[in-house]
Amino acid sequence: MRTGEPLPAVGEVLASLATGMWHWDTATGLVSVDAEAARLLGLPAREATLREAQVRARLHPVDWNEITGVVQLAVAEGTLAEVRIRIMDERNRIIRVVRSRSKPTFDARKKAYKLIGTLQEVAEPAPGSPAGRRAVTGDWRRSREAFLLDAGRALAEARSTAEVLRVAAGLSMPGFSPDGLAVFGVQADRLTIIGHHGQRPGDEGPFVHMALETDYPAAEVVRTGRAVYLSSPGQYKSRYPLTWPLAERFHRHSWAFLPLTVAGRTMGAWMAAFTYPVAFTPDERSVLTTVARMLAQALSRAGTAETERELSEGLQRSMMPTLGPEVPGMDLAARYVPTGGGLQVGGDWYDMIPLPGATSRSRTRSGSGRFAMVIGDVQGHDVRAAGLMGQLRIALRAYACEGHRPDGVLSRASRFLHGILAAGADGEGGEGNEDSAEVADLRFATCLYAEVDPRTGVLEVARAGHPDPVIRMADGTVLQRPTAGGLPLGIDPDSDYPTTRFTLEPGETMMICTDGLIETGGHDLDTGWQRIRTILERHGGEAEELADALVQAVHGPSSHHTTGPLADRREDDIAVLLLSRRRDGRTVRPRLRHTLMTVAQAEPERVSLARRQLRELLHDWSSEEHVDSAVLLLSETLANVLLHTDVDALVLAEVSGERGERRLRVEVTDAGDDLPHKRRPGELASSGRGLVLIELLADAWGVVPRGQGKSIWFELYEASPAR
Repeated sequence: MRTGEPLPAVGEVLASLATGMWHWDTATGLVSVDAEAARLLGLPAREATLREAQVRARLHPVDWNEITGVVQLAVAEGTLAEVRIRIMDERNRIIRVVRSRSKPTFDARKKAYKLIGTLQEVAEPAPGSPAGRRAVTGDWRRSREAFLLDAGRALAEARSTAEVLRVAAGLSMPGFSPDGLAVFGVQADRLTIIGHHGQRPGDEGPFVHMALETDYPAAEVVRTGRAVYLSSPGQYKSRYPLTWPLAERFHRHSWAFLPLTVAGRTMGAWMAAFTYPVAFTPDERSVLTTVARMLAQALSRAGTAETERELSEGLQRSMMPTLGPEVPGMDLAARYVPTGGGLQVGGDWYDMIPLPGATSRSRTRSGSGRFAMVIGDVQGHDVRAAGLMGQLRIALRAYACEGHRPDGVLSRASRFLHGILAAGADGEGGEGNEDSAEVADLRFATCLYAEVDPRTGVLEVARAGHPDPVIRMADGTVLQRPTAGGLPLGIDPDSDYPTTRFTLEPGETMMICTDGLIETGGHDLDTGWQRIRTILERHGGEAEELADALVQAVHGPSSHHTTGPLADRREDDIAVLLLSRRRDGRTVRPRLRHTLMTVAQAEPERVSLARRQLRELLHDWSSEEHVDSAVLLLSETLANVLLHTDVDALVLAEVSGERGERRLRVEVTDAGDDLPHKRRPGELASSGRGLVLIELLADAWGVVPRGQGKSIWFELYEASPAR
């Protein structure tokens, strides 16, 4: 080249030196190569953009794994990534060896690497030689550390024995990778095969249940706790002549047998076999020993986790019953999802209990087919909570089968649990251990017990500190059904549990659940209820599909994007029971929604609950002023009963008709004999305006005398303008 002439292009210079250029972006998974790089990869000699899988198919699997570790180390240290790569053809034969030098960068936002580098053909080192055992840079130690970091991370993330074995089979040791692996365990005085790789199925037959006294390397390792390295077939044959015929048929040239030791106990042995001679230098032995220790720890953790899972699943299967045979006219569905605590079972439970038929001839028909639905939650997510749950569930089943009514079942169950907790406090407390007694006394359980008559749809519900049932009406309206309740079980042995009676109409669904379904995911009772209500209103499938939708919305992946307002995302166990009453072929889908409740003289606070129920009943009413008027009129009619009589009030509210032209009818019934009448209150009077308000705001109203007592009713029409 003469002075003053322009320099040739970089590509031309590299091509003249038989050096190719390439660019790899892991975010897109594309590799761009020039003509020389394509030729070195065994592809047509022209520029191309290849998929990552196309390039990987041309590289030796061991070298591909080494590239990952070297690139990560180079990014961390800010150096060049250099590695020797064996190029394979379509028949997996090595056609050449190339050296790759690249400058990698890492994009933290995309979590991806970008590499620009060169490829150049080099001479292939002999297997097992010093050149074959070190990286291109000659820095064996760097390559070894990168491999051990990667292997340690992969083994730490394995959660089962099968996963640990898959990771072990995929390990590519720098410079010397075994093609045959086996993991031996110990049962009594015999070896077992936990898993193997690189052999055909059935090849492990002669080594299964081999006595530990056998003249076999793995057996010796387990007996002595010391590793055995065999660099050649001759060495194997001379040291273990009796078992050499078993190993000879695999045509291997070197073997390493290392102990799997955890907490000073040898739990098995690991075999790494090579098809080429390996000298087992101190560095190589150090790598193998470190991998064996990590493998032993991973297998121990996986074994413990599998034992815990098996125990948890066994407890769950024994404590979570099936729903039993199909109930005529009813559909039932149940779900239990353990999400709190370490064991996969906690204090939540549900049950379905067939009830005994009535003995009286007059009650035999009504008693047949009756069953009870039970759901509850023992405080805590530990083994004691699970144990108390099992005992309480059995006690409830026994009391129900004895024929007690719902209030009697819960009263007896509360005394039973209180006795268990008191005995536990005495046993754990003792002298000088008052804190243990206080902790034991804090245990309690919430519960809801519902007796169901499938023929009539009548339910009798008793509640012990548990959330109220939820009713999804035939038109999709969802309301909480207020029920009387008592203290949680186990707090007061003399607590009463009043019973609430209502009817599940055809096409309606009742949901009872533990608080985990409501509060999981950072929600409180209010926001959690709104989330559940939305799912119930939008879902139109059967009971089983609805149960899946509820659990998925609360516990599935989508729940992590719809968290509640609370910063604390504590998880809780979930139990849910659904009971649907089918429509028969003659039943037309009703355009009616209703609510029914009692307001007692001793419970004036239930007036507020009645107002809230009416607002929920009218949640989609077209006029908000109408809703306010309806709530005001309900308050006035209830106040009339509570102030001017000494009896309780029964509230019935019904919405009927098509949307936009619906009618609300509210009826308040009491057993008092005095009929209300309009008065002319003075300017300063504090009462006497109830009927005046009703006449002004209602579209229609009236007073109906009954045989005993009376009913005051009023109606509002959605189509009429607000007054």
